Amino acid sequence: MKILSMALGAILLMSQSLLAQIELQDSWKFTLDAPADAWTKPSFDDATWKEGNGGFGTAGTPGARLGTRWQTKTIWLRKTFEVTEIPSDIALLMHHDEDVVVYLNGQKLAEQKGYTTDYKVLPINSEQKKILLAKGKNLLAVHCTQTGGGQYIDVHVVDANNVPTLPPAMGSLKPIDTKLTTTWGNELTADNAWTEYPRPQLVRNQWTNLNGHWNYAISPAINKTIPSDWAGKILVPFSLESKLGGVQRLLQPTEALWYHRTFEVDKLNGERLLLHFEAVDYLCEVMVNGKSVGTHQGGSTPFSFDVTDSVKAGSNDLVVRVEDKTMGFQLQGKQRPNPEGIWYTQVSGIWQTVWMERVPQNYLRDIKIATEATKGTIRVQPILSSNNAGQKIRLVVKDGDKVAAEKVGPAEAVEVAISNAKLWTPASPFLYQLEVTLLDANDKALDQVSSYAGIRTVGKAQDKDGHWRFTLNGEFIFHWGPLDQGWWPDGLLTPPSDEAMLYDIEFLKEAGFNMIRKHIKVEPRRYYYHCDRLGMMLWQDQVSGAVNPPWTRLAPNPTDAQWTDEAHAQYMLELDRMVNNLENHPSIVVWVPFNEAWGQHRTVAVGEWMVKRDPSRLVNIASGGNFWPVGDVADEHNYPDPAFPFNQDRFKAYVKVVGEFGGHGFPIKNHLWDTEANNWGYGDLPKTEQEYRDRYVRTFNQLMELRKRGIAAGVYTQTTDVEGEINGLITYDRRVIKIPAKELKALHAPVEDADPKPRSAP
Repeated sequence: MKILSMALGAILLMSQSLLAQIELQDSWKFTLDAPADAWTKPSFDDATWKEGNGGFGTAGTPGARLGTRWQTKTIWLRKTFEVTEIPSDIALLMHHDEDVVVYLNGQKLAEQKGYTTDYKVLPINSEQKKILLAKGKNLLAVHCTQTGGGQYIDVHVVDANNVPTLPPAMGSLKPIDTKLTTTWGNELTADNAWTEYPRPQLVRNQWTNLNGHWNYAISPAINKTIPSDWAGKILVPFSLESKLGGVQRLLQPTEALWYHRTFEVDKLNGERLLLHFEAVDYLCEVMVNGKSVGTHQGGSTPFSFDVTDSVKAGSNDLVVRVEDKTMGFQLQGKQRPNPEGIWYTQVSGIWQTVWMERVPQNYLRDIKIATEATKGTIRVQPILSSNNAGQKIRLVVKDGDKVAAEKVGPAEAVEVAISNAKLWTPASPFLYQLEVTLLDANDKALDQVSSYAGIRTVGKAQDKDGHWRFTLNGEFIFHWGPLDQGWWPDGLLTPPSDEAMLYDIEFLKEAGFNMIRKHIKVEPRRYYYHCDRLGMMLWQDQVSGAVNPPWTRLAPNPTDAQWTDEAHAQYMLELDRMVNNLENHPSIVVWVPFNEAWGQHRTVAVGEWMVKRDPSRLVNIASGGNFWPVGDVADEHNYPDPAFPFNQDRFKAYVKVVGEFGGHGFPIKNHLWDTEANNWGYGDLPKTEQEYRDRYVRTFNQLMELRKRGIAAGVYTQTTDVEGEINGLITYDRRVIKIPAKELKALHAPVEDADPKPRSAP
């Protein structure tokens, strides 16, 4: 048997017939711009055309084997193949969109109207067969058009008597090669890549940043042996697929990604050495000096290994091995192997800071902070590396340079009350500085960390009309914010810098928003620190999986997806890790376990667990549905205009919100992720900038009207453009603000209008 396709994988012919000697090269040249008239001829020079693997189209098109994304209205394709002998019956094996014309060696061979939903065999008549050259190279040229919906084109010349079964397509190993960059990305070097201390709520002085250039290699996933040769350099903490990482390679589900660098260690003198990874997507093993020090599964939260017994004074070897299958039960959020629409480029490997920390033998692994506004209390519960008899905690609370409270108590927990405490609100986000010291039985200091706390209480209460509203410190507060994806054209999931990440938050604050819905992503810990100090409330989504039930929104009698016990246990583990990682931040006021049925399963059990796990915050169990009666919030998504089904009594006991609306698209020339993509917003695109602004004003005013009827929050889609989505208030590269913050703040002034006092305590 002969291989019929190279880039698509082997097409094994079903016969030793004459066609078995035809070799089809299925790597195509293509263009999306109308070519010169001679484009169907073998002599035509297509050197400037792009190259891609068949078939061409969009993900989700029925029957498609997607090799290269095609989203425009028309495409021209060329490929050559070699013929050694000619079969007696030639046919075309095609799956095509609405209209397609096929040429062979410069002459029209077939023309088909309409579209197919799978591959069809089109016989070629005897006269047309003469077009096929007797032997040697042959040229197949195809022109395909489409007007809407999913699209696809793939064509093969086959033996009509032995039609092959096509294997899965081999997609491109390169992500979209965008020219889009941010100013911060342009200023990035290996020396300034995320040099800030990564854990603001547990600060020590003795730490070493391991970001910078590492060696990398890619191997088959079955290979468990550390590579002897490295493919080149990758800039950590940026992913394999990102522009800033320097590689821009899509990791396949059948591959493993390897990292390597050396690091120096001074003599430890009885100390412990911790190796920290802020986030690695998705499954990894870490090796120090050839010895495995641990594994981790989960792509969004920090983890650490104690490497004290694996290091030596002087130079040490560090190797990280990563696998990332992206889809299925794995929690991947917005990542997709074939990004389009609301789905974005996959991210693999290390995508947040890697660092080391020297700690004492007995140390504070973590602290848990709880506050209560009416009493003005701060409670600190230490998580210790070892529980030795007689250990104590000294808590010092400072207001600037002034000590506001101080107490020594048992190592289980220490609580202090501050008279006339300054409360944390979006308008006045006051933070007390904390100094937490671990003491032995003789009051000798064993370890000390710095932290901070914002005193506030999150709750809900009914207004005079019986509608449930959000409260903060016992006062009604309307939550108004954008959907925020947290993606970047050059860094993907990783912001180019701390300054870049801060830019988004500061713009939203200046624009009069008091809340951000952090959508299907866990940010670096410094993001939440900036929200804490700037006074920005957060709804924090959990990262989703891709095994979904039908999306029925707020309709009665929803169904859950069927997740295995093993997959559910991993989901709960990652959910708990997210809460553990973020629960000290005063900015976070609402947890959102599910969104629009993405990976939604065992909803009531997850909601009940969430309510019990963190009773200090509210739970929006499923933003946009599917709605189950658990948690605190009923959340409707409606585009472009906000709406809510007020006539359903099922929601009377819940805080009613519009968790997504708007999404008005407006393209800015020279600031698009992919000029050849179907860049889109919700609804038809406005013709002018003024029309775009008018739409924003209209939908905001509609939200304010819904507020009078009981809506307690609104989430506008969205902060920035993201890949093919052009519905941001800012372009994807953060270079153009579509509506100035000053104008937005003036428009948003009604959000600050006072509501009546709550009827009952929060």
